[in-house]
Amino acid sequence: MAPYASDDSTTGGEADERRSGRRKAARYVVPVTVMGVAAATIGLVPALADSGDPDLPKITAQQLIEKIAKSDVQQLSGTVKISTDLGLPDLGGLESSLMSGAAGQGEGGSSADPTAKLTELASGTHTLRIAADGPDKQKLSLLENAAEYSLVHNGKDVWGYDSKSNEVYHGTASESPEHEKEQPPATPKDFAEEALKAVDDTTSVTVDGTAQVAGRDAYKLVVKPKQSGSTVGAVSVAVDAETGMPLKFTLTPASGGAAVVDAGFTQVSFAKPAASTFDFTPPKGAKVTEEKDAGKGSDKDFGKGFEKGGPREHAPKAGEDLGKGLDGMKTIGEGWSSIATFDTGGEGVPSGKAGGEFGGFIDSLGDKVTGKFGSGTVFSTRLINALITDDGKVYVGAVTKDALVKAADAGK
Repeated sequence: MAPYASDDSTTGGEADERRSGRRKAARYVVPVTVMGVAAATIGLVPALADSGDPDLPKITAQQLIEKIAKSDVQQLSGTVKISTDLGLPDLGGLESSLMSGAAGQGEGGSSADPTAKLTELASGTHTLRIAADGPDKQKLSLLENAAEYSLVHNGKDVWGYDSKSNEVYHGTASESPEHEKEQPPATPKDFAEEALKAVDDTTSVTVDGTAQVAGRDAYKLVVKPKQSGSTVGAVSVAVDAETGMPLKFTLTPASGGAAVVDAGFTQVSFAKPAASTFDFTPPKGAKVTEEKDAGKGSDKDFGKGFEKGGPREHAPKAGEDLGKGLDGMKTIGEGWSSIATFDTGGEGVPSGKAGGEFGGFIDSLGDKVTGKFGSGTVFSTRLINALITDDGKVYVGAVTKDALVKAADAGK
């Protein structure tokens, strides 16, 4: 048994108080489009690879969460490895083709548009180099085979550069609150903050020993749902013992196997990066695309996301109106087993002979289910599942197929 194991459990009210402090650490925005309706209630990431178990002073789960909340790292540089395994259906290469296509379909068709390019992080394994010097200077580089994509935020300027196509995208960082939008996480700290929003009386939080990550001593915080029906098995966060900054974050699915997403530093330094790190001048001959709609460009949201947008401060509550984008979206249940539901007003998804060739293709991707609600199709990943009924209602969450069917039956 780990010498730092703790039976501490943290309630939603206590966690909300500790999260009230300012979160200044640099945030790198990754516009990953993977069923994001439920993603705000959880954190995504890897199994911790310990290279040693340092002897650190005993700490409780409550104290460790407070340490994370108080962490105020402004300057850093390092390398982050991210691996994502959502278990999406095999589409014969279609998924990778769509991702590659999206990279070239940004605003104005620029392959350097960050909102398109960084969707590649939604699958596979990637290496990022990051650097930050306060809220106004950050750099993220996505290393590829014989190429590199860089995203630089320096003051009001946001630059994206794709060395493969020699294209540059230039925008400005928004200073207006109306452009602050929730952005999916990218660094271990981002993932940890998202996961801790789901901590309430439906959650078990413990300290499970120590680890070394990127050469630094760290405590291991383990977060597990108490409820049944969730696809989340456990979340592990390696927290730097000195600064309180999360260095590695792991989400293990309830179904077992490899982590759904693995994101952690392989090298990190908290020294001030050289000022030249954030300088950028378009290379000679590069095609430069300027943002077309000042104040509404996607890069504006990105620039604000670097500092930290306006994230949800808690997991969805039962009956809560979740959104402005989809009218009538509500939440069924609470905590890790919460399900978002809305009515499309349509006819569901085409299937079988009625849907022709497309119907057969849809049937191959999903599982037909029936219940008191009628019939529908469940589309599954290793983490997020969605039920679309034949009368156009949608149920989605980090829950099992049976939980979705039960929720749909209860709605009748």
